[in-house]
Amino acid sequence: MHSIDGPLPAKVAEPLRADEIHVWRLHRPQGSKRQPLLALLGCYLGIDATDVRLVEGLHGRPALDAAHGAPFDFNWSHSGERAVVALAKGLSPGIDLEHRRTRSKALDIARRFFTAEEATWLDSLGEGERQAAFLELWTAREAVLKALGRGIGFGLDKLAFRRDTCGLALQRLDGDDPGAWQLHALDVGADAFATLAWRGSLRQVRLFALADDA
Repeated sequence: MHSIDGPLPAKVAEPLRADEIHVWRLHRPQGSKRQPLLALLGCYLGIDATDVRLVEGLHGRPALDAAHGAPFDFNWSHSGERAVVALAKGLSPGIDLEHRRTRSKALDIARRFFTAEEATWLDSLGEGERQAAFLELWTAREAVLKALGRGIGFGLDKLAFRRDTCGLALQRLDGDDPGAWQLHALDVGADAFATLAWRGSLRQVRLFALADDA
């Protein structure tokens, strides 16, 4: 993991390459809204944060305004005072972040919205393992849906995952080829879970964090 001390520089030190996905961990103080995101995007665009213009897709996914051209696509997620941002060229990344906390109805939610196989797997685990596995499945679903440009209204049951030696993999996605998708679990600390998803070939995922990120 790379770290940058102090505020974001005017331009990022390392350009975003076509074979990479850059992921940033950012501090998002209460009330700051999209300011940390705009500051980061401004660094990659080489402009001030106040000059960054965003538009929203049909299902609310933010994107750069056409006036910026199409230098890259991005996605972001925030939980509490932390945020993660994924940036890539030539594909639409999806990313989701969730703080680790006990969800008393995790199994009920899984039985209602996940596949029967996933719910059975969660039911077979001890409470601590179940909570972690639930968040893995949840962030994976959110990441894929966000990469699609859709929200959870698309249907959480239209996706299915399997666990292999590398972690979770997409097993089914209605209307698409699950084999065309990549999932990448991100190291964001012991108190949170995050997953990155994209449709396309393997890429190098580079994780960055500001020095003041908890």
